[in-house]
Amino acid sequence: MSLLYLLDTCIVSEPVKMSANKNVMHMLASNEGKFAISSVVWHELHFGMFRLPESKKRDMLEKYLHEAILPCLPILPYDENAAELHGELRASLASKGLTPAFTDSMIASICLVNNLILVTRNVNDFKTFADLKIENWFEIN
Repeated sequence: MSLLYLLDTCIVSEPVKMSANKNVMHMLASNEGKFAISSVVWHELHFGMFRLPESKKRDMLEKYLHEAILPCLPILPYDENAAELHGELRASLASKGLTPAFTDSMIASICLVNNLILVTRNVNDFKTFADLKIENWFEIN
């Protein structure tokens, strides 16, 4: 099965929430093997986990990341192709007075160079990137 989707941090985090969104959970289950995460999302997940104090919740998140995510999802790198596109996108957006978050533009670049659809709840954070295909699984019917 080939990759179709790049999951944003909010999607990867959803399964460990007390009241996980049913639409997201359904789409994750029905598209198994079709998605990856970026190295930037891998960083964001760890940043969030390490900000927590030593606790059962932090231990659970670390186990989730290293036992459920790492062995099951490819992690796409921020490589030279993504870096070049990232520079081009940032320059183009800056010329229009737009300054998206640096990490969001890194994620968009990785998504675009791999020709994937970005899955995120934060559609507004990514709408300025031309040609970026976006789906919000929180709001599907």
